[in-house]
Amino acid sequence: MDGSLPTTATEDAKVHGRRHFFLFGALAVVALMLIAGVMRLAIPSSTAGGAQRGAGGRQTQVTAVAASMRPFTDRIEALGVAKGIQSVNLSANNTERVTSVRFQDGAFVHRGDILVQLKATEETANVSQARAAVDVAQANYDRYNALAQGGFLAPAAMDQYRSALEQARANLAAAQSRQADRVIRAPFAGRLGLTDIAPGALISPGATIVTLDDVSTVRVDFTVPDRFLPVLRVGAPIQARADPYPDRVITGRIADIDTRIDPNTHAIRARAEFANADGALVPGMLMHVQIENGQRQAVALPESAVQSQSDQSFVYVIAHQEDRTIARQTPVTVGVNENGFVEIRDGLRAGVQVVADGLDRVEPDAPIRVGPARGARVGVGDNPTARTAADGLRSTTP
Repeated sequence: MDGSLPTTATEDAKVHGRRHFFLFGALAVVALMLIAGVMRLAIPSSTAGGAQRGAGGRQTQVTAVAASMRPFTDRIEALGVAKGIQSVNLSANNTERVTSVRFQDGAFVHRGDILVQLKATEETANVSQARAAVDVAQANYDRYNALAQGGFLAPAAMDQYRSALEQARANLAAAQSRQADRVIRAPFAGRLGLTDIAPGALISPGATIVTLDDVSTVRVDFTVPDRFLPVLRVGAPIQARADPYPDRVITGRIADIDTRIDPNTHAIRARAEFANADGALVPGMLMHVQIENGQRQAVALPESAVQSQSDQSFVYVIAHQEDRTIARQTPVTVGVNENGFVEIRDGLRAGVQVVADGLDRVEPDAPIRVGPARGARVGVGDNPTARTAADGLRSTTP
């Protein structure tokens, strides 16, 4: 009995020791999990804070360009529709049936060429009858005129035969005119359009048989505000572009100017003429006409250096603030856009350096680093004029 007691005490001690070991182990695992959770929550916050601090101190790499003086051309622009120098819709004067169509669609015809013949049986008979009446009247006139010359007929009687002859000739001319109405001829040289007229078709007065256009020269009528009236003059050169040929510049001249200004729109109509030897210009084509109104020198920047938001335009002027180079957003007033350059009418002087491109990566008053220039673009330190302008900005920077 005495030997069993120590053994029991020893086993109890071992059991309690194992319990404490597992308890401490569980507590340690829980503690590690808590620490890991806290660190997991803390790391994104610290990372975000570091990114923000990094963003605040990061310098964006940019290139610079100096505003320079460039020539810009003042232009008056308007829209017009091309028309042939002569254009007509051919039609008949009377309701009649077609007997012959003597042209091909799209063919070139000369003045006087017969295009369509209409039924003219009655008109032909009337001409024959009128010609016979003229022959009779002419024979009577000749016979009695000989008698009058011999003194065998009073002069007053000759007036009757002379009047009869003239009336017969007039009747013949009227019959021939009615016969001519049954033949449709080309009134001038030009190119025909498409038609659906065929022999046997019944034509009504005013119905278009076929179109005819003389497109050796093309007319374009356009309107401009009356304030440009001093610029318009007959014979002045004019340029145009057609929608189907956007890269082709067509030159012509102002042919006529209207004598009145529209009182409702305060616009005046003018007419331009363009040579069309190759026939590329077609009646009905939309034309963009331009009239040059002289050149002027203005401050200019490449398109990539100007940012537009709504109705306001900005540039990022390269300035210095303490020991940092920053991009200062500056509003400008822009003018025309020509050959990849934008006219700066107000807000910027020539020689001032601005951010050349990548404006979507630049923020107002954010630090920047001006990299090597591309082409004509130079850094602030490479241009004395630009350096002076930048120094002036630096002196005004708080």
